[in-house]
Amino acid sequence: MPDRPSPLVAATGVVLDTGGRVLVLTPSRAADPQLPGGTVEETETPEEGLARVLKEELDLALPAGRLLAVDSRSPGAAGVPGRSLVVHVHLVGPVPPQQADAISLPAGSLTRAHWLPPDEACAALPAPVAPRLRAALAALHTGSFAHLVDGVPHPGSPAGLDPARRVALEHSGALDPASHRASRPKAVTAASVLFTDPDGRVLLVQPAYGRSDRWNLPGGGIDSDLGEIPRAAARREVHEELGLDLAPGRLLAVNWSHKAGRPARIRFLYDGGVLDAPALARIRLDESELLQWRAVAPADLRGLVKPALRRQITACLTALATGTGPLELHAGRP
Repeated sequence: MPDRPSPLVAATGVVLDTGGRVLVLTPSRAADPQLPGGTVEETETPEEGLARVLKEELDLALPAGRLLAVDSRSPGAAGVPGRSLVVHVHLVGPVPPQQADAISLPAGSLTRAHWLPPDEACAALPAPVAPRLRAALAALHTGSFAHLVDGVPHPGSPAGLDPARRVALEHSGALDPASHRASRPKAVTAASVLFTDPDGRVLLVQPAYGRSDRWNLPGGGIDSDLGEIPRAAARREVHEELGLDLAPGRLLAVNWSHKAGRPARIRFLYDGGVLDAPALARIRLDESELLQWRAVAPADLRGLVKPALRRQITACLTALATGTGPLELHAGRP
């Protein structure tokens, strides 16, 4: 269709199972593996087109999730003379194990479906597709978006840009202010409050989502996009979660944690003071967020709280006992 003036639009799915593996397909008429997806029909959105292809090709009745990347390819790079190609890459899943095992392949179009770890999937896919998957996974892990041109991250892409290339672009002055802001690494910020009871036990809360076997301190994310500061976020979260409107005390510590390929996480930890029996009796949990609360002796934190948070709590208790701080912590270690 080289005579049509509009770009050819396609939609691709990064289909994940609950173990984080990527669905890769082997077509019957091509040597190279591919990701699920196809071209979008005239009356469809990319989301609708991808959902249709997943149903037709794999009998997967799943919606297209959030947009991870867009790749704009020129006619030569796309291999379609006279026609540019715009590919929308969407997250699909995670697919539950029973549904992942039940994928069926209609006769003729596909010969095999593989669930591969991300690195193996990138290695198996051909050159036009592998960089697209790598950038989409980077966008997934950072909660961001990848802007690609001919498979290469744009200099201002919020995700997928190689860190070394980003530094080189910054040092050469090649980035405009908007691209500089978009491509800079991002951090997730939170505020927590350390409450104790008259016996020195720490107040913990059990989340109603995620891993409910891991207990947390009261607190949550800082709404920095609304101009919220850490101390205000700590007070708001305690009020929302526990029904207690209490001004946080002094800052005990700031913790920095980082995992490769993910945004850094910064937590501000405040002293909530000692809650006596009447104050504890006034606790009213937000049932949409929390299952229950309990007061735990510091010696009993192991097994309830993940190690990094346990180290943060221990450091804050030491700061309280010695009148020191605020502490600078890295993964809970001073």
